[in-house]
Amino acid sequence: MEYHNPVLLKEAVDGLNINPQGVYVDVTFGGGGHSKEILKRLDGKGKLYAFDQDLDALENKIDDERFTLIHENFRYIKRFLRFHGVKQVDGILADFGVSSHQFDVAERGFSTRFEADLDMRMNQQNNLSAFHVVNEYEEEQLKQVFLQYGELRAAPAMARLIVEHRKTEPITTSEQLKKVLKKFLPPKHENKVLAQIYQAIRIEVNQEIEVLKEFLQQTPELLKKGARLSLISYHSLEDRLVKRFIRNGLFQGEPVRDMFGNFEVPFKKVSGLIVPSKEEIKKNNRARSAKLRIAERL
Repeated sequence: MEYHNPVLLKEAVDGLNINPQGVYVDVTFGGGGHSKEILKRLDGKGKLYAFDQDLDALENKIDDERFTLIHENFRYIKRFLRFHGVKQVDGILADFGVSSHQFDVAERGFSTRFEADLDMRMNQQNNLSAFHVVNEYEEEQLKQVFLQYGELRAAPAMARLIVEHRKTEPITTSEQLKKVLKKFLPPKHENKVLAQIYQAIRIEVNQEIEVLKEFLQQTPELLKKGARLSLISYHSLEDRLVKRFIRNGLFQGEPVRDMFGNFEVPFKKVSGLIVPSKEEIKKNNRARSAKLRIAERL
């Protein structure tokens, strides 16, 4: 099964500062690129656990006794590591967003390039799909999805138009959705606006923001002192959450200070923001919006 090059491969794995005998987790296994690089740096006593909820990713399982692939959403990281007898680890890597494979398989419905049924499920066994969001959400719910996750100024009008159209017939394919929203797709910016619409629906279908928050909140307990987080984001909604959590362990507000004005935070950032080189973007267009942040457990 064809999976594209992993993004920021060397930088993300370097960021883990790997101990050859350590225990590591790759929570977004996909094609296994990051996992293979981690395994290269472990000796016979090292161990790597990986998570992926996508059935297609299971085809890429690595035949290595040091490796365990867990077919689950990484929002359940603590529960399933405990199931395998692991309470703390030496590093966690995450490459958020949609894999190139998911974009390239037309019937998955992730890409604006293909005619496909409205799906967009990362876990094909989930009940909620893009079809349900577009055809069953109330107008106010749809508006909030487009506003919050697509940052679309025309969100109220888009939601109203979808609700009006589906009174006569359901919207079942990506092409139908494009036709319904055609007035909001100016030729010069059609791809950009479509990408925002798709992003909004996809995030809702897969609960990506809630999943990210639940995952991050478990990391301070899971990481040993001095252990590392290496996190790759692809859009500003994710990156803002990651940046804030690394800075003060919260998603909003500020930590409570003691009587001396000090406060405790779980992490310190390691280096600054890392982005792909021009060469990597040329080889792998998916890398163009990637942002890598690294943190160390205090």
